[in-house]
Amino acid sequence: MTSPQQIEIPPPSPDDVLYEKRETFAVITLNRPVVLNAINWSIQRRLWWALGEAEKDDDVKAVILTSNGRAFSAGGDIQSTPPPDKDPTPSGMQINLKIWEMQKPVIAAVRGYAVGQGHELAGMCDMTVASEDAVFGELQIRHSFGPPILVTPFLTGIKQAKEILMLGERISAQDALRLGIVNRVVPADELLSTAEDMARKMSALPQKTVRSNKLLVNRVYELAGFHQALAYRADPTIAGILGTTAEEPDPHLKVLREQGWEAFRASRDANYTDSQ
Repeated sequence: MTSPQQIEIPPPSPDDVLYEKRETFAVITLNRPVVLNAINWSIQRRLWWALGEAEKDDDVKAVILTSNGRAFSAGGDIQSTPPPDKDPTPSGMQINLKIWEMQKPVIAAVRGYAVGQGHELAGMCDMTVASEDAVFGELQIRHSFGPPILVTPFLTGIKQAKEILMLGERISAQDALRLGIVNRVVPADELLSTAEDMARKMSALPQKTVRSNKLLVNRVYELAGFHQALAYRADPTIAGILGTTAEEPDPHLKVLREQGWEAFRASRDANYTDSQ
């Protein structure tokens, strides 16, 4: 498959997500670098499998979720084609909740873009380490979409969450640290080693306490309505608003199909003046 700009998009592959066991932790790597690890059905299936492998292996005490290439994930793959079979594909919600519900801690190691679904995937991890060149953001508003996974309000304060979701701007690594989206910002060449050090430390601590403390923190947010917030589309009031204000199909996608990625970005971002 080739875009109008003649950038060859690799077909789905078993290597779209890599799984490696190191010492007492597992490293799961998103591996579609040509398309900035855009999330399609292939990544969803293989990420689900990899998380399951880490979950059932008693020797794995922690998990690092990272990526190959110059981006963690540019979000949902808007050029994705349906799978060629009828095998089940876990939804983005199921994958995010699997990370939330896993007893073992999951650390996101983020380089480059982590926007849209990539922003949310990194946010759902228990801890997030970002390289200095990382860029976050909930850009879906530029397509007239709401957030697929409503995690941002649980990462930041109310004012910051509204700014992120209602302006759709890109967020630098340092601003992400200030907003509470990430735990640490490090030089790019220290990203994975920092995440590995965190994984080793948690692996060396009493596992019963590590896991129960994750459960306790999650419980606080669940009591505050975490699951109900994620299921916002089921709320009749919100569903009514979404139903009565639905836009026409995103015109920018037509530009993508006919003119290519750079023209698509220019069309989509014409009304934005990000400094990033």
